Amino acid sequence: MALSGHAHRVELFLSLLGLPFELVDVDLAAGAHKHPAFLAMNPFGQVPVIQDGDVTLADSNAILVYLAGRYASNADQWLPREPLQAAAVQRWLSVAAGLLAFGPAAARIIQLFKRPDSPNDAIARAHALFTVMEQQLGQSAFLAGSAPTLADIANYSYIARAPEGNVSLEAYPNLRAWLARIEALPRFVPMVRTPIGLAA
Repeated sequence: MALSGHAHRVELFLSLLGLPFELVDVDLAAGAHKHPAFLAMNPFGQVPVIQDGDVTLADSNAILVYLAGRYASNADQWLPREPLQAAAVQRWLSVAAGLLAFGPAAARIIQLFKRPDSPNDAIARAHALFTVMEQQLGQSAFLAGSAPTLADIANYSYIARAPEGNVSLEAYPNLRAWLARIEALPRFVPMVRTPIGLAA
């Protein structure tokens, strides 16, 4: 699902690791994610799902953890073992599953799919999150330190496309510089851009 930031974070990490992969589009509009064959892979009916040999795994953050541990030659960079560094990464994985999902990601979904919900609360949550991230990125080049980790991969996609949900990044120079640092990583692949919101 090219419009899904959850799917993009997995595609991005696969590319950064230089792993071969095949994308299989899931037609959410047609309800393909609710068909028995898909539900057998992920009973929650959500993308993404990966199949790696005998392994079938759902949930984007869980997939990132798996890929780092299974395939990254520098796994300790992406998912540190040192307790404090590991906790820092986990904190931002929690943000990606919570504040990010209910802030900029939700605002974008309302705009993208023309939902009748008011985006005001989601936009306010996005700005509250970006204020914290702006402070953090004033102290370190990446969310959990001086090198990119899964924290950055999990949060990048929906922040990069926040303007599509009418969430401006103008007031956050550190955040914009962080996006540029991720986009400069070898084998970076961008998330699809849609002509909606402030990005139109």
